[in-house]
Amino acid sequence: MLIRPLIVTGIWACAALAIAAALLLSSGWAIAAVALAALAALGTWDLLQTRHSILRSYPILGHMRFLMEHIRPEIRQYFIESNTEGTPFDRETRDLVYERAKGTKGDEPFGTERDVTAPGYEFLRHSLRARLADDLAPRVRLGGPECAQPYDIALLNVSAMSFGALSANAIQALNRGAARGGFAHDTGEGGISPYHLHGGDLVWEIGSGYFGCRDADGRFDPEAFAAKATLPEVKVISIKLSQGAKPGLGGVLPGAKVSPEIAATRGVPVGRTVISPPAHNAFGTPTEFVGFIDTLRRLSGGKPVGFKLCAGARSEFLSICKAILQTGTAPDFVIVDGSEGGTGAAPLEFEDHVGMPLTEGLMMVHNCLVGTGLRERIKVGASGKVASGVDIVSRVCQGADFTMSARAMMFAVGCIQALTCHTNHCPTGVATQDRARARALDVNDKSARVFNFQRETVASAAQIVASMGLSGFGDLSPAMLNRRIDGLGSRTYAEIYEWLMPGELLEDPPESWRSDWVESSASAFV
Repeated sequence: MLIRPLIVTGIWACAALAIAAALLLSSGWAIAAVALAALAALGTWDLLQTRHSILRSYPILGHMRFLMEHIRPEIRQYFIESNTEGTPFDRETRDLVYERAKGTKGDEPFGTERDVTAPGYEFLRHSLRARLADDLAPRVRLGGPECAQPYDIALLNVSAMSFGALSANAIQALNRGAARGGFAHDTGEGGISPYHLHGGDLVWEIGSGYFGCRDADGRFDPEAFAAKATLPEVKVISIKLSQGAKPGLGGVLPGAKVSPEIAATRGVPVGRTVISPPAHNAFGTPTEFVGFIDTLRRLSGGKPVGFKLCAGARSEFLSICKAILQTGTAPDFVIVDGSEGGTGAAPLEFEDHVGMPLTEGLMMVHNCLVGTGLRERIKVGASGKVASGVDIVSRVCQGADFTMSARAMMFAVGCIQALTCHTNHCPTGVATQDRARARALDVNDKSARVFNFQRETVASAAQIVASMGLSGFGDLSPAMLNRRIDGLGSRTYAEIYEWLMPGELLEDPPESWRSDWVESSASAFV
């Protein structure tokens, strides 16, 4: 990346030669001298400024991107949507994230950009008893009676993105933003790096590769786990059973990204592609799984322990519920990851067609816990395309207690979805281990944007709840979220979907649940 400053220096040299030619040969050279000096000055400013990563990586040429954005909305729409990974956010939502992160989001002229008559359109009911929100940063307690160090998690947090998938600067910006805003930062399954330790509260994610707590054979190492789990920065432990963007597959980190630093963090060889196993080897049955949860809680000194999964067979989750009921040991939380989640590297078939979308998965997990009488003990998180206050409120209506966001947080630190995550050539320094490219991402500027985005989004969610005439998020219910069925009318989530009563599966399972309940077993994932 040294070629960038060399090119700008070359333009300065050409400008100097043009000035000399104007003085010694002909005044006509003055036009060229002014043009070259202006370009050189622009390039110098691009290299030194910290607000725009694109301009730091591509001085002068980078302005073409911003020019295209401002010519007219249709061009901007095409530019962004032709560079989109996974299931895209719509333009309105992406713009909301960018503007809120920059602190420039204000009221918009004219009306909604949505087609409110289209099937699938969702809206929340408001109230004539609307009021101003009095708590703009609500929190949720993670930690049941077995937990000695409970943690009050924010309503919106940084979802799992590992060091390796993201650059050191991106991880550091996310962590500093979390520290400033008092929300949690999930490490992803890549272990705890030095860049995670800048004051932010950590959710340490333990995947099937056991990075950061593995032995030479890649198996779980209790001593290595305890040494890191007891760090004061680690507030929560999350076991990753599966990931929304690639359920049934382990994580993949291309060898080009496995630098000596990442290899040391993960405990793997330098330069070799890292593929996590599809399943854990520390347990093989639901009963063994809840035993593993109990082990991690004990080794961490009583910190909250839970798990993340992309929902699959209902009977398998019910098997976990039966194991909890049988052993008396429960996780402190469950994070439901939607299949619409993004990733830097996974087979397209898995991204598009494997796993349950967040809405269905979230409601399934919530109902399983309610039906088995466990919902009051276990908090539920939602992870997948959460980017606005409406997203947060909607997910709580569907059964969540708190939310996690990955892609929106990447937008906040400068991601433009250039689709080069797997090549190590990310133009904004977000998803690369190329130090020269990562330099484009200014940590101080981007950490402020992460802080701004999270604060304003949660405040917006709180005001939406207050505008519904409610005293808090605990008053939300499926009956308050509406979905248009067709051009003639809409129905609430309470009317569209089945919702179990507390303990209903233990007493008299409804016909629609009976076969899954009977089939499930604490001794096997069936």
